[in-house]
Amino acid sequence: MRYKSCGFASRKEGRSLEKVQRIKKANVLTRRGFLKSATAATGAVLALPTIIPARVLGAEAPGNRVTIGMIGMGRQAYHSNLKFFLNAADVQVTAVCDVDTWRLDNARKAVEKHYAKERASGTFKDCSTYRDFRELLDRADIDAVMISTPDHWHVPMASAAARAGKDICCEKPLTLSIAGGRALSDTVRRYNRVFRTDSEFRSHACFQKACELVLNGRIGKVHTIRTGVPAGDVGGPPEPEMPVPEELDYDMWVGPAPYTPYTLKGVHPRQSYSRPGWMRVPEYCEGMVTNWGAHLNDIAQWGNGTDRTGPVEVEGTGKYPRDGLWNVLLSFDIKYKYANGVRLFYNISQPHVRFEGTEGWIQANYNDRSIKAEPTSILKSPIGPDEIHLPLKHEKRDFIDAIKTRGQTLADAEVGHRTNSLCQLGHIAIQVGRKLEWDPDAERFTNDEIANRLLSRPLRSPWRL
Repeated sequence: MRYKSCGFASRKEGRSLEKVQRIKKANVLTRRGFLKSATAATGAVLALPTIIPARVLGAEAPGNRVTIGMIGMGRQAYHSNLKFFLNAADVQVTAVCDVDTWRLDNARKAVEKHYAKERASGTFKDCSTYRDFRELLDRADIDAVMISTPDHWHVPMASAAARAGKDICCEKPLTLSIAGGRALSDTVRRYNRVFRTDSEFRSHACFQKACELVLNGRIGKVHTIRTGVPAGDVGGPPEPEMPVPEELDYDMWVGPAPYTPYTLKGVHPRQSYSRPGWMRVPEYCEGMVTNWGAHLNDIAQWGNGTDRTGPVEVEGTGKYPRDGLWNVLLSFDIKYKYANGVRLFYNISQPHVRFEGTEGWIQANYNDRSIKAEPTSILKSPIGPDEIHLPLKHEKRDFIDAIKTRGQTLADAEVGHRTNSLCQLGHIAIQVGRKLEWDPDAERFTNDEIANRLLSRPLRSPWRL
């Protein structure tokens, strides 16, 4: 028994429990077992998709390749995430999943076109497609998943993947709530899964070098950190309810979020990979405060040595649009204080991170990938063999390497949760309009029960954790 390639597999289409059990039993065959079976039965129809590129030799033989299932095939997945995995010699993209059939079909074609070039026959038809992510997670021959969906789906999907025994790379920001992030991190730890928060900023040399110099004391004792993110988009008037496009399973797209009638700007453009509207709708994403904040504040946490904890105080102000579908923060100014006395100032400006200390400052800028310092001699200071050395590698290479070694990634679920929490703490402070005291160990506000009510968001059945 093998999975039907290039066709939809959906519980809604009537798969029986007996059939699911037969499929699971068939897929008990391991990747190493696949090699043994192939040797013993050359030419037989096998249970797993096969691809043996000419460049794959020795340690990169098919039995040692990491099999990936892609969940969510929108702009970020199609133009960035998928390309890395397709071009990695030790990875095979086995399946793709999306609730939009136009995007799903494009992803399948991209996978098959890429792998077809590596086969003598010039054809490849072993990319399976799914509209229901649970069907993909049923695949015992898939080692890991790349989750590139809207933010409101991250916790249910990543938690389900962990329970299914999959390693997980998940787009930032990880969650829409601090409680959701805690649940996700605990679930990943409980099931002993490799996890990578998919932000590429730790892979940019300017940010890596800045943090390495700061952690090794080149600017003295740090007292201030400043981070900035770009401005978001201003929305127009609310759109009237529209017919759901035939290619979109809208109910599945909404999933755990509160149900609202379909509008084009509330989801994503039809048959296009332009910037989606859901990134400005709070039910699906909190806007730039967490979206880009998960990039720049991750670097602030890294350089401050606090990426597994958080601040002890937070206050902030912000401006929301008067009306419209896109109603996330347009601007904000947030201030944090850490237990070590460091103060962090976070606002809308140019994307950058600046560390200020008793002996100088260092600033890394995203737009031109530059790094500046005062005194400038700081940038030429070598890092000694006994000092802190921060790795510099592609974020997805970090993920794949950790899968092989069963080690820890540079930004695991706890790190991603703490960075996202930092952003959400600021958002909560803006909403309640007063200074809040935060216990990063208990993950509770110590002076405001109203603020504590904003630590979680209700999830709509049947997607509860």
